Amino acid sequence: MLENYLPILVFLIMGAIFGIAPMLAGFVLAPHRPDSEKLSPYECGFEAFEDSRMKFDVRYYLVAILFIIFDLEIAFLFPWAVVLDQVGMYGFMAMVIFLAVLVVGFIFEWKKGALEWE
Repeated sequence: MLENYLPILVFLIMGAIFGIAPMLAGFVLAPHRPDSEKLSPYECGFEAFEDSRMKFDVRYYLVAILFIIFDLEIAFLFPWAVVLDQVGMYGFMAMVIFLAVLVVGFIFEWKKGALEWE
């Protein structure tokens, strides 16, 4: 029984070695010369304007939700379209319900003004 799981164990150990060894080598071999420039906050090439703990505008989250809505829609529509003849009417109705839920999310985004850029 153990010989069935031995390749998986070897794979996990080798993956851990290949993932951890470069980080340890970089930590041990890299020069450690911190100065005020390296330790200063960095924001898009400029000094940080405000506190990093400030609240984000809710529009950032609305745009993220909008991306998820369209990303999910496309990710599920392509495989569904390929097997549409095999899933029949049940698969068609399931996709209609799925798209209806996404349309409700899209309408929510629209009402909140996520599609309007200032």
